[in-house]
Amino acid sequence: MLLTPGPLSTSKGVKAAMLQDWCTWDDDYNLEIVQNIRRRLIALATHNTFDYTSVLMQGSGTFAVESVLGTVIPPSGKLLIISNGAYGQRMRTIAKILQINHIYYEVEETAQPDLDEIENKFKQFQDITHISVVHCETTTGILNPVKEIASLCRKFQKVLIVDAMSSFGGIPLDMDEWGIDFLISSANKCIQGVPGFGFVIAKRELLDQCCGMSRSHSLDLFDQWQTMEKGNGKWRFTSPTHVVRAFYQALDELEEEGGISIRNQRYFANQKYLVTGMRSLGFETLLPDYLQSPVITSFISPQSDKYSFDGFYKRLKSKGFVIYPGKISAHDTFRIGTIGEIYPNDIEHLLNLILEIRFW
Repeated sequence: MLLTPGPLSTSKGVKAAMLQDWCTWDDDYNLEIVQNIRRRLIALATHNTFDYTSVLMQGSGTFAVESVLGTVIPPSGKLLIISNGAYGQRMRTIAKILQINHIYYEVEETAQPDLDEIENKFKQFQDITHISVVHCETTTGILNPVKEIASLCRKFQKVLIVDAMSSFGGIPLDMDEWGIDFLISSANKCIQGVPGFGFVIAKRELLDQCCGMSRSHSLDLFDQWQTMEKGNGKWRFTSPTHVVRAFYQALDELEEEGGISIRNQRYFANQKYLVTGMRSLGFETLLPDYLQSPVITSFISPQSDKYSFDGFYKRLKSKGFVIYPGKISAHDTFRIGTIGEIYPNDIEHLLNLILEIRFW
């Protein structure tokens, strides 16, 4: 059982969906599956489905992030990157390599971005055209105030790009109501599919302005979108057919569960059960509860000569659970995810195992 922020544990139905081969030219695949997925993603993202569109992009979620940053920001544009973790830092790396004019606003990994400081950036650098921010930064598990940032972007007429990799499908939002222009996520996160493609949900009017702007051939978001629009779901290059079919099944299962709000309740129940149990065993969380997402939780490593993450990891893995190492520099931590095909009884089993194998 993968207690990670993705790849994550998937259902038997999702696994079974990959047992059939699909032809990339077949209408049963493109028209019936790909186009269906595109429509359903928009409906999950906003009630205003008319003004938004969606694009699927081969590769990991980072491929999709790079496709957006490299396509939608014109040579005359300037990007403000808001960062409090590894994935904000990754957007900075992409911007540097693609030679995108940018400003980097970074805060501590355990703190949310300061809204007043963001507004000051807008006033100080009036040539900023685009903003990028991570919704759930899985470096720590912190949930960033994207709705409030979006409100500022509307006030100052900036285009907002949100990396919702680990939140979309598990945390309710409405792109149109919030004011998000581009939202990026991946098949192997809260929708509970498997790795192989990312997707972008975009304001149609803005994406339509991006013809010829991409800094990459294979990651040209506009060309991928146009091919899918005109070709009834056809991808420009070979698509990950098995992964797409698994994602289609995962969307069905999300619907059967009751939608994003019900899945969000399950994830929060998992996370609350985990934190309550871990605290009862003497563990301390890195973040206060009010900053914590239901996706993944960072715990301070025990201060004992008998403890090592590798030993802890291997003991849990031998019992069927896989957790994550820490990813921040200021604290020695480990992380436990609570998304995927995971339920409170699984968390109870994990807590009993930790109590059983505890050796510090």
